[in-house]
Amino acid sequence: MNNYDPKDRANIDAMASDAELTTLKRKVFDKACQHRYSYNFQWLGRPIIQFPEDIVAIQEIIWDTKPELIVETGIAHGGSLVLSASLLQLIGNEGKVLGIDIDIRPHNREAIESHPLAHRIEMIEGSSIDPSVVEQVKQFAQGKAPVMVILDSNHTHEHVLSELRYYAPLVPKGSWLLVFDTVVEHMDEDAFPDRPWGVGNNPMTAVEEFLAESDRFELDSEINNKLLLSVAPGGWLRCIKD
Repeated sequence: MNNYDPKDRANIDAMASDAELTTLKRKVFDKACQHRYSYNFQWLGRPIIQFPEDIVAIQEIIWDTKPELIVETGIAHGGSLVLSASLLQLIGNEGKVLGIDIDIRPHNREAIESHPLAHRIEMIEGSSIDPSVVEQVKQFAQGKAPVMVILDSNHTHEHVLSELRYYAPLVPKGSWLLVFDTVVEHMDEDAFPDRPWGVGNNPMTAVEEFLAESDRFELDSEINNKLLLSVAPGGWLRCIKD
């Protein structure tokens, strides 16, 4: 611990290894999800559908790395796009946010495009793993550095693994690739009865396969260990090689 960064890494690691706390936070997380907890929050007027601790962690990463481009798969109401755009605005660089979604509903598009931070945001409608969409993203990313990627769309193993393989090459050493809803692997078998993902078929299983085949990324243990209520345990990936 020091005067410039008051957090205590040893204490963070001790907290993460506390078995009693791990059990308690799992119970709190599961109960909170029953009440659709992540739907309670907005960022600058747009529903963000994220847990507050994950929002804070994203803020820390963007502030530290100051990306020129943030690629986000999954748009929904646009709150995450606005979060990223607002931080880039504060940083003061020329950074942009590029959102991709297979279905951008007209009322959400209108709200995003009329937002005060719309000049920081671009959107592509289409599947994030459609080769033509991937090519558009690659073209948009040319000349922008660093690039950061946030994956939060279809949560099946094959979809997320494809996203990882397509978009990881855009992320340079020192930047980040965030994979959300890895927590699905730790939830009840019947938590998603109307979705094609679940235990054994989700972003966490995709991350595990991806990390086994790529040595460019590693799990950032500090962020992973310090968050109590997060939808992305094991999903905070830092690029460590060119």
